Parts: sequence; C-alpha cells; structure tokens
Amino acid sequence: MLTAEDRWAIGETISLHGHLFDEGQLDKLDTLFTADVVYDVSDLGYDVLVGIDAVRDAALALGANNPLAHIVTNIVITDAEGNDTAVVRSKGLAIKTDHTCGTATYVDTVRRQPDGWRISHRRILARREPLGGLPASRGQ
Repeated sequence: MLTAEDRWAIGETISLHGHLFDEGQLDKLDTLFTADVVYDVSDLGYDVLVGIDAVRDAALALGANNPLAHIVTNIVITDAEGNDTAVVRSKGLAIKTDHTCGTATYVDTVRRQPDGWRISHRRILARREPLGGLPASRGQ
C-alpha cells in the first residue's frame, strides 16, 4: 500500500516531465525515468523508444518541432502493485510553436528506485475526439 508521501512523490515525478523538457534539461532525464524506460509514442506515429538515451536523442532530433510547453495535470494513481510499482494516468497539454495545441493521456508505470520514484514505462495516447469518441445522443 502506498503512503501519502509515496503518492506526493509520484505526483512530483510526473509533474517534473514538463519542466525538464521545456527547459531543455535533457541531461537530467535520469531524475524522471529509469535507465531502461520504455517510452511509447507509437500513437503519435513514432517508434517506441527504449532507454533514456533514445528519449533524449528523439527530443534533440525533433529540435524546433518540440512543443514550447508541456502541461501535465489530473494525475491519478490507478493501480498500486505492492509498495514499489504503480500505474498513473495523467493529462497532457502541449503548446506548439505555431501556437496550436494538442492533448494527450499519459499512462505511466512508475517504480520506486533507491533515489526516488521514476517512470519505467510511458504510453502517450493522443486525444482526438471529445468524450473518447462516444457518439452524441440524438433526440434529447
């Protein structure tokens, strides 16, 4: 069972994502991810990335196409597996350089490490339809 302190620390870890990427602090990704992180951006049309170096290299390759801002909110721990692993869902909003924005859902697995909680698996799911694609009710 996760303690209140664990839950706070997990939320801080998830929130750190936007700060590190937006400030270009890619040398600090080890404070966010496990060394063997799986970063699944396949829903956005990219390859699944494995390891911190692959995540860093992909961000550098995007260059000016990276968002200006990543905003992460609505952090919910949905499943705790013992005391050392949890699944976390959160919402992401990315402000792009052309001033448009996109939204996503992050589905993360976090693991307790000796130096704190880290994301070991992240899946980014693009939000493309209101209400998750639920058809509108007709004849109200």
